[in-house]
Amino acid sequence: MLDAAFFRRWMTGAAALISREADRLTSLDSPIGDADHGTNLHRGFSAVATALEQEETPTPSAVLTLCGRQLISTVGGASGPLYGTLLRRAGKALGEAPEVSREELAAALGAGVQAVAALGGAAPGDKTMIDALAPAAEALATSFEAAREAAEQGAVDTTPLQARKGRASYVGERSIGHQDPGATSSALLFAALAETAAGGEGGSDE
Repeated sequence: MLDAAFFRRWMTGAAALISREADRLTSLDSPIGDADHGTNLHRGFSAVATALEQEETPTPSAVLTLCGRQLISTVGGASGPLYGTLLRRAGKALGEAPEVSREELAAALGAGVQAVAALGGAAPGDKTMIDALAPAAEALATSFEAAREAAEQGAVDTTPLQARKGRASYVGERSIGHQDPGATSSALLFAALAETAAGGEGGSDE
């Protein structure tokens, strides 16, 4: 079972991983976006890590709700509301249970993905974060590692697609051949989750 401490380690690990990968995320964003995805997410998840140190989060739901709120308030562009919606909706779905199962987390993240899709008007194949989030949430019902692999593959699979939603859709066919930065950062979230489940902090260099 997964308790609030596990969720705190996951989110702290995600912050560390995004910090290390911020430059890569921004480089992916440069040809098809505003060249600020890594910078924005680094700022947002740094705020998440600070908030987790300062505020009481007695349940998994409380952790995700706090993190979602921080991302909405500190991340610029569309990423803040989208990631914030993902975590807050998942937190709401978990209720007030002190511990949840992996299967319950998978279902909660699935609800979060649906909320993100509704907010952004995106579907799988539109070259957005949904292309990593949707298969990862589904695969989480099998295992943490399966979710990580599904997210990473989903991100890679955005490369040949033409963006139909989001900032990248503005460049039309020029979006083809570039891996989507939002899908890539979404994969980092599930990489941190798998690392946390494997017993690490989710942000170690090992």
